[in-house]
Amino acid sequence: MANHLFTEGMTANEEAAPDLLSLRTLFVNVCFIGEPGSRSWVLVDTGMAGFTDSIIRLAEERFTGPPVAIVLTHGHFDHVGSVIELVQHWGTPVYAHPLELPYLTGMKDYQKPDPSVGGGLMSGISFLYPNDAIDLDDRITSLPKDGSIPGAPGWKWLHTPGHTPGHVSLFHDQRRLMVAGDAFITVKQESALAVLLQEKEIHGPPAYFTTDWQAAQRSVKMLAGLKPAIAVTGHGHFMQGTELTDQLERLAGNFEHMAVPKQGRYV
Repeated sequence: MANHLFTEGMTANEEAAPDLLSLRTLFVNVCFIGEPGSRSWVLVDTGMAGFTDSIIRLAEERFTGPPVAIVLTHGHFDHVGSVIELVQHWGTPVYAHPLELPYLTGMKDYQKPDPSVGGGLMSGISFLYPNDAIDLDDRITSLPKDGSIPGAPGWKWLHTPGHTPGHVSLFHDQRRLMVAGDAFITVKQESALAVLLQEKEIHGPPAYFTTDWQAAQRSVKMLAGLKPAIAVTGHGHFMQGTELTDQLERLAGNFEHMAVPKQGRYV
């Protein structure tokens, strides 16, 4: 359990709803969808490398058996860091949007991060962040075309590109629960201080890795239009109620001013 020794104290979990739990791995969240004790549950994203043991341990405490599916909102290094080890451990199928598959099957690397945007230390050191494709080979497949999510009745996936071409978010219509991935987040991810303190405030997608700002804006407007009651995002604390709806509507209405960099490689 060397991973556990290395990552001790670097995780925290939050129960956003009885069947929606997030686990923070260093600075990125992993989501568990399913009732405690259930045999039918889904893992959304797999966090940073080195947190495999933490994810497995929480899963074993909360559920009976492995997940029905692992859904990847996108393939950036901080969201797929433990996926290969988890697949080897569980044998669980992995799902992602078709446009994301080239980055998850070794076919295509992501565009390089832009350290010049965002104005914070996390942005400034982003040239160090891996942008290489990973190769899940035949262990990954496209999400169902009907929008459903295997193992998560009532949930659907939504294509929310911008941060990456095949980025997806998840939504439960009846209960208005949302797993947004990095389409929007609740911490200023470009700032090391904000990340350290986990200051809760809605922001656009992490600027240093976002390559299509027009698509990102459309995605935020679509998600705001759903008026979620609770949202778990890829970075930051979960948010709910009027705090969520007011801040998300504000971001959607002022996206160019609040989220889009004044200049940069992808602006």
